[in-house]
Amino acid sequence: MLVFADSTAPVSPFLPGLVFVAELCVVTLSTVRIICLGRGQKVLASAIGFFEVSIWLFAIGQIMQNLSNLGCYLGFAGGFTAGNFLGVLVEKRLGIGTLVVRVITAREAVGLAERLRAAHYGVTSLEGRGAAGPVTVVLTVIPRKELAGVVAIIKGFDPRCFYSVDDVQSAEAGVFPRPRGGLRGVVPAPLLRLSARLPRALARPARVELARVCVPLPESVPLDSSEGPAEAP
Repeated sequence: MLVFADSTAPVSPFLPGLVFVAELCVVTLSTVRIICLGRGQKVLASAIGFFEVSIWLFAIGQIMQNLSNLGCYLGFAGGFTAGNFLGVLVEKRLGIGTLVVRVITAREAVGLAERLRAAHYGVTSLEGRGAAGPVTVVLTVIPRKELAGVVAIIKGFDPRCFYSVDDVQSAEAGVFPRPRGGLRGVVPAPLLRLSARLPRALARPARVELARVCVPLPESVPLDSSEGPAEAP
């Protein structure tokens, strides 16, 4: 049974380039989607997956219709290669996710904490002991896209201090700066609001409210005291 066959229609010379662009978009979206899944952005990752598979169906359909066209194979392979690199660059540009920054310094960390709080970051300070003596550990949770600014504050306070950065799956009930840029303008605002509210709505138990219905009752007719009580027949 013949499943795939070469098309008898003339092949456009721009087809390999079109396949390259399509596969470039597919792998770029796939890279961003996997990173979003790893950081808990489930709704955003699902939306990206819809566009990813739609473009992939177009690209693979062109390959199957032109099995003898070597340019389509090269375009597909080139788009796959470039998409991995571009996907990482796009993710860094968007700055999706949250980070925890740990700073360990032998200096008095009051000045560093004040600088971070002045930039509207939440700060927690702990006393500890390192290999060279007493140290202060400063913890702060920040948006990923603002890491460069926080590192500049840390280096400005103590250029020789030790700091580490780790990913945070989720964080709430803390002090965070207001969103500045990020996905705004890239992802529609309704989708961002949905991605933020949907996990809370799913975790919140359903609450049933009973409606209060008021029915007016007929006014009672006053009895005439002169008539006396009614007698039974």
